[in-house]
Amino acid sequence: MQTTPASPGSPLHEEALLALRALTGRGDAQFHDGQFEAIAALVEQQRRVLVVQRTGWGKSAVYFLAALLQRRRGTGPALIISPLIALMRDQVAAARRAGVRAAAISSANPTEWGDIEQGLAADSLDVLLVSPERLVNPRFREQQLPHLVEHCGLLVIDEAHCISDWGHDFRPDYRRLRDLVAELDPAVPVLATTATANSRVVADVEEQLGVTAADGSPVLTLRGPLTRDSLRLGCLTLPDDRARLEYLVEHLDAFPGSGIIYTLTASAAEDLADLLDRPGRRVRAYTGRTDAEERAALEQALKDNQVKALAATSALGMGFDKPDLGFVVHLGAPSSPVAYYQQVGRAGRATDTADVLLLPGREDRAIWEYFATASMPSQEAADAVLAELGRSEGPLSTPALEARVDVKRGALELLLKVLAVEGAVENVKGGWVSTGRPWTYDAPRYQNVARARRAEQQAMLDYERLELGDATGCRMVFLASQLDDTTARACGRCDVCAGPWYPGPGAASASAGSDAASQQAVSRLLDRVGVPVDARKQWPQGLDRLDVRSESGSPPRGNIPAGERVEEGRVLARMSDLGWAVPLRDLLGVDQGGHPLDAEISPRIAQRVIEVLAGWDWEQRPVGVVAVPSLSRPRLVRSLAGGIARVGRLQDLGDLGLSPAAAPLHGARNSAFRVAALWDRFTITPTLAESIRTLDGAPILLVDDEIDTRWTMTIAGRLLRRAGSGPVLPLALAQRA
Repeated sequence: MQTTPASPGSPLHEEALLALRALTGRGDAQFHDGQFEAIAALVEQQRRVLVVQRTGWGKSAVYFLAALLQRRRGTGPALIISPLIALMRDQVAAARRAGVRAAAISSANPTEWGDIEQGLAADSLDVLLVSPERLVNPRFREQQLPHLVEHCGLLVIDEAHCISDWGHDFRPDYRRLRDLVAELDPAVPVLATTATANSRVVADVEEQLGVTAADGSPVLTLRGPLTRDSLRLGCLTLPDDRARLEYLVEHLDAFPGSGIIYTLTASAAEDLADLLDRPGRRVRAYTGRTDAEERAALEQALKDNQVKALAATSALGMGFDKPDLGFVVHLGAPSSPVAYYQQVGRAGRATDTADVLLLPGREDRAIWEYFATASMPSQEAADAVLAELGRSEGPLSTPALEARVDVKRGALELLLKVLAVEGAVENVKGGWVSTGRPWTYDAPRYQNVARARRAEQQAMLDYERLELGDATGCRMVFLASQLDDTTARACGRCDVCAGPWYPGPGAASASAGSDAASQQAVSRLLDRVGVPVDARKQWPQGLDRLDVRSESGSPPRGNIPAGERVEEGRVLARMSDLGWAVPLRDLLGVDQGGHPLDAEISPRIAQRVIEVLAGWDWEQRPVGVVAVPSLSRPRLVRSLAGGIARVGRLQDLGDLGLSPAAAPLHGARNSAFRVAALWDRFTITPTLAESIRTLDGAPILLVDDEIDTRWTMTIAGRLLRRAGSGPVLPLALAQRA
């Protein structure tokens, strides 16, 4: 029977208010609208509650106070599912300030796991935070989870939009939480929280939370207004990377306090940090390539205002909490207004004003498309994985599966998580096994998700095109409407409501130095060419299964012999680099029919190639050039190789031979299958063999249009080395990854 929730002035309210003041350290603290309603529903009614409230509203206060009040009533500890290690650190610290005994189990603190397990056994912990991925870990699932499920006093799912594949940041492991909710005693309250859920995501989360309510009551959803009065939004479209970078160099100091500059790729974040960092104004990079200890140090430096900004990818993501963050700038737009709302919402949580500026780029849509296609599992890949697991007599590790199915490691790991959540596979000691349960690829759902993603991308472009005086105009209203918040009213502060508040391009900036100095700094970055490319040093596993055989008749395995390896190579630039991404994508793109563009190399790019060669610090100068034969861009590759030979006065040794059976390389996506596809693709022609002999072991340049997996250069270079060449130096125009 559903009871009437406690009201303000009740004993529960007074108890919760005292706990809130301990949590915040403020004797005058009061609940925000909806906070106590959620706490009362959890503690007195044991409800399933979904809280959708803007960033900074105080969702963490709700679950910490509910956990504390539940413990006082004799329940077991709260289990909080939290998506990020950085978020866990902040949450544990906040809980302890309120007298809540909290701990976290994550990959960042394995030495503490034993003590935490003892604390759980002794019932001396009030809150345990774990990542959703931890629920898949066999040891945790077998040894800790059953005890937690049996004794859990409250389940909290933070950043609950990750449950829904309609959301902008779907994580397959979150889908497993539906089963966890179903295993709980119906009397155990469940709380899900998020700041970024539209109506479709809310309905999806409600359906998964409502598996077993104590009294059959529906999920209680508490939605508040999502507009942020403190944010001053703007969008400035500039013609190219040079203009965007010059703008940031000249005007970064005009932004208040310290903040975050988001980029779409790690390379852009690192380059931007190098460009903007200077004595007295520190700027540092924060990406997925930053190790855990350095991430923690950088987060603290930003919180302590020891840096002007972190140039960051989305790795500085959900839950990062700096209440006085002064600004958020985006160099390149996220693919979704909802994702954009979440990132800009980190600014101005405890300040009257914070500046938010978007600087979109021409390359944004290409980057969106890359990430969108990389994250969608295909039926072909799913069927192949299930077939291999079904044939196997025991568990298969991810590397072992990778040698059996042509799927890249990241996509394979994502696919396995999806299949595990849907009950088709299971992660056990030693790897993955098939459960044998019937499974059907939900093609209509994935098609609908893909359509939703395209609609989100279009909405982001519509946001960029809003102009002063638009009839529909207000940037904050636009973002709120994407989250189905119908209460939003025009902010009166954004550049659509009130006109540009930010300096225009070319506006003077006294603190940034001269325009000439800014332009020189940007030119040094954008004109830089010559990115090193590491050589492959080991063969992938599983080549025996793909019938790859070396000249001895045995499959290659282990280290590639030093005498058969290529040297460190060079590319003009990476496709993700600032400055060169756009011209390289234009050069190496496709026409309207999807066919690769093929034209002779332009003088502009040829000059840059010469600069790469001039700056290459090789031990011995190459004396010959060999081209990788190309079926997709033969004119481009031949003109590149021939031009290098003429300008550098090197011998043009022609192309490697190409097997008559060779077809365009489209299918191979992981290392083992790529090696198998390339193994017999190239040959040493008699003419090339004779030319190599005459060089008497001198170095050779091996030229191609682009480098992706690095296996083409590895296999082709091995052939040249075995034919008697000296060191092989790979050179290409671009690197994809």
